[in-house]
Amino acid sequence: MTPRFPFLVVAILAALFSACAASRPTQVSASDLYPDPRQAKATMVINKVLERYHYRRMTLDDKFAEQILKNYLTSLDPNRSFFLKSEVAGFEAKVRRLDDNLKEGRLDIAFDIFRVYRKQVNERVAYALELLDKGFDFSSREDYEFDRSKAAWAASEADLDEIWRKRVKNDFLSLRLADKDDAKIREQLRKRYEGLRLRVDQFDSDDVFQTFANAYTEALEPHTSYMSPSSSENFDISMRLSLEGIGAVLRADNEYTTVQRTIPGGPARDSGMVHADDRIVGVAQGLDGPMEDVVGWRLQDVVDKIRGPKGSVVRLQLLKPSTGSDSRPREVSLVRNEIKLEDQAAKSYLVEPDKTGQTRIGVIEVPAFYRDFRAESEGDKDFRSTTRDVRVLIADLNREGVDGIVVDLRGNGGGSLAEATSLTGLFIDTGPVVQVKDAFGKVEVEEDPDPGVVYTGPLAVLVDRESASASEIFAGAIQDYGRGIIIGEPTFGKGTVQTLVDLNRYVLGDTEDLGRLRLTMAEFFRISGGSTQLKGVVPDIQFPTAGDVSKHGERSLDNALPWGTIRAARYTAQGKRDVTALRRNSDTRIGQDGGFQMLLARNRVLGELDGQKTVSLREEDRRVETTRREKVLEDDKNVFLRSQGITPVDPDDEHPDEDAVEKERDAIGRIQIDEAARILADSIRLDRPARPKAAMRD
Repeated sequence: MTPRFPFLVVAILAALFSACAASRPTQVSASDLYPDPRQAKATMVINKVLERYHYRRMTLDDKFAEQILKNYLTSLDPNRSFFLKSEVAGFEAKVRRLDDNLKEGRLDIAFDIFRVYRKQVNERVAYALELLDKGFDFSSREDYEFDRSKAAWAASEADLDEIWRKRVKNDFLSLRLADKDDAKIREQLRKRYEGLRLRVDQFDSDDVFQTFANAYTEALEPHTSYMSPSSSENFDISMRLSLEGIGAVLRADNEYTTVQRTIPGGPARDSGMVHADDRIVGVAQGLDGPMEDVVGWRLQDVVDKIRGPKGSVVRLQLLKPSTGSDSRPREVSLVRNEIKLEDQAAKSYLVEPDKTGQTRIGVIEVPAFYRDFRAESEGDKDFRSTTRDVRVLIADLNREGVDGIVVDLRGNGGGSLAEATSLTGLFIDTGPVVQVKDAFGKVEVEEDPDPGVVYTGPLAVLVDRESASASEIFAGAIQDYGRGIIIGEPTFGKGTVQTLVDLNRYVLGDTEDLGRLRLTMAEFFRISGGSTQLKGVVPDIQFPTAGDVSKHGERSLDNALPWGTIRAARYTAQGKRDVTALRRNSDTRIGQDGGFQMLLARNRVLGELDGQKTVSLREEDRRVETTRREKVLEDDKNVFLRSQGITPVDPDDEHPDEDAVEKERDAIGRIQIDEAARILADSIRLDRPARPKAAMRD
C-alpha cells in the first residue's frame, strides 16, 4: 500500500554485482555539511555538459530552478512528513536565486535545506521513540493517510506530531497483523527509527551534493543522473565483478526497496520465489545471521546488504505487492552467484494450441539481447549472441515441422542494439530496422546487416509492460514491416539512449575527481517515423491484463521525454493485416479462460491498492480487509492451478518444495503464451490456402 514516486524510481543494477560495501562513518558533524570547491567545479561542468549534449534542450532559468527545488524536496521528504509549510515557503523564496547560483557553482541553498531536513529527522525520530513507550487503542475508528505525496505541508509542529502519531500507530498495527508480539514490535520499530536517524546523520557532503545533483538532472528527464566519485568507484568495482549477486534490479518506492525485475539466469529468478513488485523488508547474511529491518533505508544501503561474494547466502524477507504491509513476510534464501551468458540464452519449445496436433507452434523465449563481446574481441568465431542462438533454434523448430513461431519477449529489458537489429534481420530480407537521432538532430539508420531471410513462415511476437529498449526496437520493426502480429501489453516505452560521461574530461589538467554523468544523448525512432519513447509498442491484439497503461513503464515517470516523430525511413512493408476476427476469437477465449480470470483478479486487487491513499487504524477492519484480498488472490489462483492438474503450494509454507513452486510458475507463465499460440494458429488457418509452408535459409 505504498505509493510510487516516479522520478525516484532508479533502476539499480548494483544488486546484480558482488562487492564489499564501503565503510561509512558512524556520524557526520553538521559543521561539515557545506559545499566545497570541487563540488562547485563539478556543478559548472554539469551545466556545460547538459546544455551542450543532453537530448532535451535546457535553459537554466527560474522555471527550471522551481522544478529542481520540487525534485530535491521530494527526494528528501517524499511523504511530506518532515518539513513544515513555513520552511518550504522559505526555500521557495530563495528559488529565484537558485539558477544564478548554479551557473556560478554555488550550492549553499541545497546544503541549507539539507541541514534543516537533518534537524527535522532527528526531532521526528525522537518523537516516534517516545510514542513507542505508550500504548495504542486499535479499537477506535480513525484513518491514516499513508500517501501524502500530494498532501499539503504540515502547518505546525502539532500537525507533524499528529502525522507521526498515526504513522507509528500504523507501523505498529502492520507488524501486529503480521503476527508479531508487542515486545518484538517495539524492538523492531525502535531499530527502524533509530536506523533512519543514523543513516541521515551519515550523509556526508558528497552524499548531499549527489542527492541535489540528481534532483537537478531529473528536472530534465528521469534517465540522466550524477554519480559522485565514491559512487563511480563502487560502480567500477561492480562492473569488474561479472554480474555476481542475486540477479535483481531494484528501485526505491518511498520507504520500501522494491524488486523492479529479476534477471534471467540469476538466483532470484531461478528460485521462483522473488517476483516483480515484491518489497524487501528484511535482509540477513548466511543461514543463521540476524534479520535486519530495512524499511526506510536508502536504496544503496539495501543494495550493499544484499550483494556479497559468489557462493555466499543472503536471506530476504519479502512482501507481495498484493498484500500491503499487514501480511507476514515470506523468507527466501538465495545463494549469490555469477549470472552466466548461457543462463540468459534463448530457448525454444513446442505448443499444440488446438490439442489435436494439426497445428504446431514453436515458441522462442528471448530473455535478453546478449552478445559475448569479450569472446568476439578475442577472435572467437563461435561467440554467443542472441541472433546466433535464435538462428539455431529456428532450424530445430523447422525440423520439427512447426506451422508458425511465437517470439516471447516478455520481461526482456533490452540489451545490445546490434543484436536487436540482427535478430530482426532473421525475419526480413533487407532494409532499415531502427533510426537513432542524437542531440544535434543527426539521424542514423541501423540496417539489417545480413541480407536474406532465415524464417519466412507465420510469426507472432509476445510482449508485456516490461519489454523495453531493444525489445521495442525488434517488435516495432516487425510491426512496421507487417512481418508478424504483435500480441500482449503495451511495452515499457523507453526509447532513449544513455552514455556515461567522465566530468574530468572537461577540465584540463585537473587531478580532482569530479564524478560522472549518465547522460541521455539520443532517441530511438521506428522506421515508420514514430518513437518508441513513452508510448512503447502498442500490440495489434492487446490482452486485458494491460490495465491502465499510464501507471506502468515510462508513462508513469515524472518529466519523461515526450513521444515524437521524424521522417520515415525507406522500406517496403508486406502490408498490415486485418486482425479483427483474430481479436474477436481471442476475446471470447479469454473471457472463458480461468488463467486470465486469475490474472485479471490480481490486477484488480493491485489497482485497489494503487488507488488507495488511506488505511484504517482499527485492527478489526484491517484484518477483514487483508483477509479479503488474500482470499481473492489465493482462491482464483488455486482454482486455475487445479484445473491444470497442479496441487497449489501452501502460501504459509516457508520452505515449499522447489519443484512444486516451479510447476506453479511455469503454469502461470504459460497463460499468455498459450493464448498467443492460439491467435497465431487462428491466423494460420485463415491464411492456409494462400500461404506456403514455412521455409528457412541455410
